[in-house]
Amino acid sequence: MGNSILDDIDMEILKILSLNGRESYIEIGKKVNLSRVSVKTRIDAMIEQGVIESFSVIINPEKTGQTVSVFLDIKIVPEYLYGISKELSNMPFITDIYHMTGGSKLHVHALFMDKEELSSFLEKKLYAMKGIEHVNCDMIVSRIKCRKGIRP
Repeated sequence: MGNSILDDIDMEILKILSLNGRESYIEIGKKVNLSRVSVKTRIDAMIEQGVIESFSVIINPEKTGQTVSVFLDIKIVPEYLYGISKELSNMPFITDIYHMTGGSKLHVHALFMDKEELSSFLEKKLYAMKGIEHVNCDMIVSRIKCRKGIRP
């Protein structure tokens, strides 16, 4: 598997793990016709090479009371881009931040308990940050498809 080149078996292992990150090495081995040890060796190698970044649990935010999910497109004066990015990164309700092409833009996903919390964030934090030129806030109505990571 050297140099981050994945073969068909590695891709199948990734597909299995993407569906169930808790699948045992024994069960994966049965599905890809390898021993438990061979599966573990391959997974360890993919972790070492950074192909697998982490194992995690996906939590339904609505079940935890975070009922307002929004995407923010934020246009920023270039010299403030990284400072604002860092400040937003430290906020617990911000889940994802992407630097986008086409000027100094951030695409941000955030989860809030309610519309009042969102409103307070916009008014007291985001709009008050120096260097922000424009904010577009879109609230998610319903989740149709949500996939974390890449498709193996």
